[in-house]
Amino acid sequence: MQQQRFSNPVLFVKNRIKQASWTHWKRGIPLYVMILPGLLYFLIFRYLPMGGIIIAFQDFNPFSGHSGSEWVGLAQFERLFSDVDFWPLLKNTLLLSALNLFLFFPAPIALALAINEVRLRWFRKAVQTALYMPHFLSWVVVVGMTITLFATQDGTVNKLLASLGLNRIEVMTDPAYFRYVYVLQNIWKEAGWNAIIFLAALAAVNPALYEAGVMDGASRWQLIWHVTLPAIRSTIIVLFILRLGDVLDIGFEHIYLLQNSLNLQVSDVFDTYVYRTGVLQGEFSYTTAVGLFKSVVGLILIASSNYLFRKFGEEGVY
Repeated sequence: MQQQRFSNPVLFVKNRIKQASWTHWKRGIPLYVMILPGLLYFLIFRYLPMGGIIIAFQDFNPFSGHSGSEWVGLAQFERLFSDVDFWPLLKNTLLLSALNLFLFFPAPIALALAINEVRLRWFRKAVQTALYMPHFLSWVVVVGMTITLFATQDGTVNKLLASLGLNRIEVMTDPAYFRYVYVLQNIWKEAGWNAIIFLAALAAVNPALYEAGVMDGASRWQLIWHVTLPAIRSTIIVLFILRLGDVLDIGFEHIYLLQNSLNLQVSDVFDTYVYRTGVLQGEFSYTTAVGLFKSVVGLILIASSNYLFRKFGEEGVY
């Protein structure tokens, strides 16, 4: 080895690099095995189906396949943007996304901050468990509970109001209530679960920072504002950027279960439109174009917001 080192130093360095790389790779085998199921999931269900995007530029016929279907270029996108339903769909989707962004997104942060301030260990665990549980309920159960409580004739709340001589509230049929019901259900079901990420970030905060703040006479609110929030700022920014990518993709099941003919004017979004047009009417190429439009908008929002945050000195997604 000594002779090889001095006779051919380049070969010696290459061998050392290969040896170190192989050793490093062997140490990471357990981690690679751990991420393998998630990697396969994204490969099979996320990346491989992307090949089907081609039908957005075709008049796709399932019997003719990709190769036999007529190529129509951007005709499906022209149809989308000229459709009379496009602007109402865009408006409803953006309004629900804005409510999610400004009401639902801060809820897990506030919840994590509140749980972090609880000093009794057993009480904190009990509260966390109670807040996590709604996440494991399906939207069918959550919406069913809401209908049971607020149905116009047989709902528990409306029966109580009627017995008190008060007017019934049309929560499930009045369009004015739809958006608020949607967001409040999101908060009740998912805020506790989403708070896990922020609680994990709070666990990494150096306790010495709190001790220094207390010695300087900082109050509990001042510690939260000047120590806790700056410590988890990068986590908040990353999740906020990722949330922007879902601006036009707010989910189908929850909206569809709350939707009825009386609130359709405010509840019809791109996801329900795709189901109605693509699945029920068989407009596969057209609805694929709708999905591609949503994905491109999400990608642009993620890239631009990530660029802006990095411009201001913050850590982005990449």
